[in-house]
Amino acid sequence: MVSARGRPALRAIGDSTAILSPALVRERRTDRRAAVLLFAGLLSIYNANGREIPSYDSQPTKLAARELLLRGTLRLDRVVAATPEYATRWGFIRATDGSYRSVYSPVPSLVAAAVAWPLWKVGLVDIRAPRAPNLIAKLTASTLIAGAVVLSFFTARRTLPRHRALLVAGAVGLGTGLWSTASQTLWQTETAVFGLAMALLPFGARREDLSAWSPIVIGLGLGIALTARLQLAPAVACLLVGTWMTKGARAALVSTAVVAALIVPLAFAYSRWFGNPLGALPLTQEVNSRIHATGATFALSVEGLRGLLISPSRGLLIFSPVVLVAAGGVRQAWNDGWRSPLRWCALALVAQYLVYGSYAVWWGGHTYGPRYLLEILPLAVPLAAAALQDVGTFTRFAGTAALGWSVVVAATGAFCYPHDTWNTHPSDVDRDHARLWAITDNQIVRCWRRGLSPQNFALVHRATVRRIAEGND
Repeated sequence: MVSARGRPALRAIGDSTAILSPALVRERRTDRRAAVLLFAGLLSIYNANGREIPSYDSQPTKLAARELLLRGTLRLDRVVAATPEYATRWGFIRATDGSYRSVYSPVPSLVAAAVAWPLWKVGLVDIRAPRAPNLIAKLTASTLIAGAVVLSFFTARRTLPRHRALLVAGAVGLGTGLWSTASQTLWQTETAVFGLAMALLPFGARREDLSAWSPIVIGLGLGIALTARLQLAPAVACLLVGTWMTKGARAALVSTAVVAALIVPLAFAYSRWFGNPLGALPLTQEVNSRIHATGATFALSVEGLRGLLISPSRGLLIFSPVVLVAAGGVRQAWNDGWRSPLRWCALALVAQYLVYGSYAVWWGGHTYGPRYLLEILPLAVPLAAAALQDVGTFTRFAGTAALGWSVVVAATGAFCYPHDTWNTHPSDVDRDHARLWAITDNQIVRCWRRGLSPQNFALVHRATVRRIAEGND
C-alpha cells in the first residue's frame, strides 16, 4: 500500500523512464536540497565532539588505511615494528604469508584511503601526522553513516511525504548508535550500514520502476555490506532471494553476479593471507574463550536474544526505543506477501537478529550500548515508513517521547563515553557478564554521572594534520 501523499514521491524517485510533470520535477529538486542539508547537518553533528571514539578493534583498520596511502600496502609490519605492543592485540595477527595484517576486512581501509587521499594530495592533511589515522577514521565513518542516512531518507520517501521521510531519517541517524558508535570510528559497521542502505533504495522499488542500473546497485550495496562484514551473510542472503522473488530472474542474476564479483576476490585474498577463504574468522572461538570468558562461538541463547533488546546496558530498545516504530510495519509486510520487498526486509532483520542473539559475545565487548544490531538498522527503514503512512494521536505522542529519549541517549554516548569507564569498573564486563543486567549501575546513568569526556576535541590539534617534527612517520 502507498498513501495518496506518498505516490508523487514514489513516481518521482522510482520511475526513471517517465516524463515528469513540472510539479514532480520541483518535488525532486526539493528532495535533493533536503538531502544535501540532511547530509551536511549530520556530518556536523557527528563531528561536533571533535574526536574519534576508538576501540581495540578499530586500530588496525585505520592504520592499514594509512599504510595503503603511504606505501601502497595493507601490511602492518612497519606499524607493529614502531609499536611492538600491537603484536599482542587480537586485531593484529601475523598471517600465513609472514606479514602482520588486520584480522578484519580490508574493505573499510580501502574506503578510508579513498576518502583521505584528496585531503592529503591538496595539502590539507599530512597523513604522517601522529593523529592523522584518528582523523581518517572519524571522517570516513561519519561520512559513510551520514550518506547511509540520506539514502534511507530516499528509501522512506518512496512511500512517505517529505517531512515524515526526514523524520524517519533523523530518527535513524540521531536516535540510534549510528551517532554514538558507528559514526565515531572506522571498523566494519559504518561500511556495512552504507552498503545495506545503498542496496535497499532500489530494492524497495516496484519492478516496473526499476532502471537498468537498479540490479547493479542492489548487488553493489549487498556486496559492500558482505565484504565489509561477513557476519551479515544471513541478511544478504535473504535480500538476494528477495531480489529473485520481487524483481525477477534477470535482475536477480545481475545482482548476484555483482555480489560474487566482490566476494570472490576477497576470499582469494583471505586464502593467500590466512590460508582460509573466511580470513581470521575461524579464530574467533579461541579469542572469545580467552578474552570474553565464553564457550562455543554460537549457541541459541535466550539470554543473547533478550540482551540484544532489553539489557540495561546493551539493549537496543533501552538505548533506542524509537526503533519500535518499525514494528508497526510488520503487519503490512505480512499482508503484502512474498512479492513485497517489505516482507524480505523483515525476514532479513529476523535472520540476522537470531544469528547475533546466538553469538557468544552478543554484547559486543567494550562499547557504548548496542553494537551488532546497528548494522541492520537500514532494514528497519522501509518497515518504519510503512508504519508511518497512517499515524494516530497516541502513536504520534509515544513516538515523539521515544525519539526524544533516543536522541538524548545517543548524544550521551557521543559526548561522554568512555569517560564513564563502565566497561572496566568495578570489573571487566567481558569477564563479569552479570553486569550486563545491572539496573542500578547501567551505562547510561553512569555516563550522566561522570559527565563530558575530557577526550572531546582531541582532534582540534596540530598533530592531527601536521607532523610535529621530521621523522615522525
